[in-house]
Amino acid sequence: MTSAAENSQSPTQMASSQAVEVLRSRLNEVLLGKRDRIELVIACLLAGGHLLLDDLPGLGKTTLAKAIAECFGAKFARIQCTPDLLPADVTGFNLFNQKSREFEFHAGPVFADILLADEINRTTPRTQSALFEAMAERQVTIDGDAKELSPAFFVIATQNPIDSHGAYPLPEAQLDRFAMRLEIGYPNRDAQLEILNQKRRPSADPSQAQPLTSDDFLSLQQSVDNIHVSKEVQEYLVALCEESRVHEKVVLGVSPRGMLIWQQVAKSWALLQGRDFVTPDDIQEVAGPVLSVRLGVRSQNVDPIIESILQAVDVPGF
Repeated sequence: MTSAAENSQSPTQMASSQAVEVLRSRLNEVLLGKRDRIELVIACLLAGGHLLLDDLPGLGKTTLAKAIAECFGAKFARIQCTPDLLPADVTGFNLFNQKSREFEFHAGPVFADILLADEINRTTPRTQSALFEAMAERQVTIDGDAKELSPAFFVIATQNPIDSHGAYPLPEAQLDRFAMRLEIGYPNRDAQLEILNQKRRPSADPSQAQPLTSDDFLSLQQSVDNIHVSKEVQEYLVALCEESRVHEKVVLGVSPRGMLIWQQVAKSWALLQGRDFVTPDDIQEVAGPVLSVRLGVRSQNVDPIIESILQAVDVPGF
């Protein structure tokens, strides 16, 4: 029996809803007990942003990144960031071929669709900058020649919040390249028991048909672009950003670029709720992960500050 809500959807909306459900189901299979985190990861992915995971090793970050790539048949690459990693190890380089007497380009891992940059704060600022150019511009420059990256280019970067020895902290200007920062955290008791009883899944099973394609991914991102944001909600968002710039415990508020990212992630969140318009609740729901990566604060814990910013601005009637 088809519901009234489904009947009211256009064919494009129904296709988007089905694709989201496939993605949601697959990611919840590989990252057990973290449905709320998965929703935010999908919102970041569909918003066209990049994700910073600030968490401990062994919590499924690599598995999550691989699962996203598998869902869309996308090319996956992983960089283990170390102090001796060079920019060319990330972007690629030109190598002279003695036989042809010409330079040949050897593409680096940024030419994948889904890139996992593990322990990004372990590599030098110079190498970090090479990666951030790719994230911001979706292109890299090799010997003066600009090369475009995949339209679906999505970076999941990780950093260990505990061990800071030998690390190169990311400056605020580079943190602002990420759409959001998340902590996965340990799974609950039931999820841990399920993990213990899971059978090891083969890394590639040719008998399993690919549920989604790269075209589906780009179509979902296009659907996010079509989500409507009313003037009242935009005024609310602007007021929140202005409040972040004058808050007594904030030394660096939300930039215009951050404001645009916040709106885009809220649109993505609205899509995941099955709506074609953004509400003030959507703005609030994604405020934590979006602001935690771009607010410069005087204290270590940013969550109470974000909450006070939300409480300081009147919510428009909707």
